[in-house]
Amino acid sequence: MNRIESIFNELKNQNRQALIPFITCGDPNLDTTLATMTKMVEKGANIIELGVPFSDPMADGPVIQLANERSLENNTSLTDVINLVARFRKQDNKTGIVLMGYLNPIEYMGYETFVARAKTAGVDGVITVDLPPEEAEVFDGLLAKENIAPIYLLTPTTSSDRAAKILEKCKGYIYYVSLKGVTGSNQLNVQDVSEQLGRLRQLTQLPIAVGFGIRDAETAGEISNIADGVVVGSVLVNKMAELTRQPEDEIATEVALIIQGMRESMDQHC
Repeated sequence: MNRIESIFNELKNQNRQALIPFITCGDPNLDTTLATMTKMVEKGANIIELGVPFSDPMADGPVIQLANERSLENNTSLTDVINLVARFRKQDNKTGIVLMGYLNPIEYMGYETFVARAKTAGVDGVITVDLPPEEAEVFDGLLAKENIAPIYLLTPTTSSDRAAKILEKCKGYIYYVSLKGVTGSNQLNVQDVSEQLGRLRQLTQLPIAVGFGIRDAETAGEISNIADGVVVGSVLVNKMAELTRQPEDEIATEVALIIQGMRESMDQHC
């Protein structure tokens, strides 16, 4: 069983939801990324989405775009990201790790090389934002051989017919984009999300995690009432940007406090 599946099964038995923070790897540096990952787990994160920096992150808003730029200024590569996962695994073999990014760095490395390195490092899932499932047969096949989950995005504009086709390809969990827009938007409507999730649950048994627009503990708690997982990114990345010149322990601690508040709110809503 994939580590992600085990996490969701365990949480379901506890009547709890997965808290899934996103941070950009290498922003402001690799050591701070590792320290922040560790602290977030201590405060209640179950799965970490680790952003692979890319020059044109089209699905991301200004906050995460700038994080990509800062990371690339440090010359952070896909190899660096994978190596960081391996470092994390030396201290944590339970938390799920999902790499989230765009296709170009993977194609440059080569599908087979990427999948082999990701498996060795301890990666559990991959979100490739700009790879449509119709063009992912080879890549998904390689991931399947190594029990790494291909995770796809669904949006409010995804038709039921298209959603069914995407869900056939998806493993681990579904990433439901809660609104029309980029990461960091602040127009989330919980009722609309609830209705969309009801539609999707008729098509799949996979856990559904909701992201985009979750900016505080209250929102995380509300979403945890209707979803199997809560994905939070921009508020964490923004906090890291505010503290970018501070010591890594201070950055990690401040980001982890946000996670702690969300975890507490989510558990109260169980």
